[in-house]
Amino acid sequence: MERSKVYCTDFRVKVGQSLIEKLDRLMTRAGMDQIDFDGKFVAIKIHFGEPGNLAYLRPNYAKAVADYIKARGGKPFLTDCNTLYPGRRKNALEHLEAAWENGFTPLSAGCPVIIADGLKGTDETLVPIPNGERVKEAKIGHAIMDADIIVSLNHFKGHEMTGFGGALKNLGMGCGSRAGKMEQHNQGKPTVQEEKCRGCKLCARQCAQDAISYDTGKAHIDHDKCVGCGRCIGGCNFDAIHNTHGVSAADLNCKMAEYALAVCHGRPNFHINLVMDISPNCDCHGENDAPILPDVGMFASFDPVALDQACADACLRQEPMPNSQLSDNLNKPGFHDHHDHFKNSTPESEWKSCLEHAEKIGLGSREYELTFVR
Repeated sequence: MERSKVYCTDFRVKVGQSLIEKLDRLMTRAGMDQIDFDGKFVAIKIHFGEPGNLAYLRPNYAKAVADYIKARGGKPFLTDCNTLYPGRRKNALEHLEAAWENGFTPLSAGCPVIIADGLKGTDETLVPIPNGERVKEAKIGHAIMDADIIVSLNHFKGHEMTGFGGALKNLGMGCGSRAGKMEQHNQGKPTVQEEKCRGCKLCARQCAQDAISYDTGKAHIDHDKCVGCGRCIGGCNFDAIHNTHGVSAADLNCKMAEYALAVCHGRPNFHINLVMDISPNCDCHGENDAPILPDVGMFASFDPVALDQACADACLRQEPMPNSQLSDNLNKPGFHDHHDHFKNSTPESEWKSCLEHAEKIGLGSREYELTFVR
């Protein structure tokens, strides 16, 4: 397979210049201006960050991307899908409030902010997956699939299960509706925590399988009837329903790659990774631990596989940050050094299978040519 082109720059600037100007140059050099944006709806997929987390990308970067698209006649909007787990981003109302709290407003971002899978995470489009091995039809947030062009703006950081989160995770997991996230994350069915249940029956209204009963005054899910769509999780206002049976890291990674292919296939797409504030866990956490590695730079490419591979390789060349989860693990007596910063930070994680599978199904190439932009 031909090597893909990946462009990068560091975070150094001279007095009188800015990182926003540098990002603008990076996007142009990487060929983003070759896309015909004129009159097109452009979904900028970003993670708004769970409130309490301070490692998520600043809105300034999102505005730079939105302004770049608008200058070329495009109609951008910032977007993300609701979460599977209970928290402050599990429905569109709370999700928007969380985004605003973290600085993502139409004024600061320079474009509208839309939650792609609707009020309760049920607005989805069924998208066939070319070469899908684990999933044949992805469930993607409707607004994302309505867009003419997809641009992913990704915070490249560690992750407690997938090793790191970059373009493929933001596209695959991030663009899945609640049912789509359930399909990727889970091999079982949701369960009720009775001590939190109020017996309000809101969850039952979301269930198309008549799988929820209240014989004891508390909700009970009949797993023989339940199809695992996860809609009841979003329907509960009291965080009483949760996902209990996870998949292996490798299986999750492969499903995530297939979902990312569903999002990108058949339309223009472009991807930007900012490798900074490299926290050990996802921005879905309501907190962020100290960075495990120093800031590396900004990367851009039309190929999300090559982009993530290039960023992973750049991270592996760095020295661990002192007083971090990574350095603490390496200093533990008897700790097995995997010679892999992501694996050493979270030994139960695994990341290579995602890139391998993404390449196998034709999403992109792990072979890349790296060009530095001044």
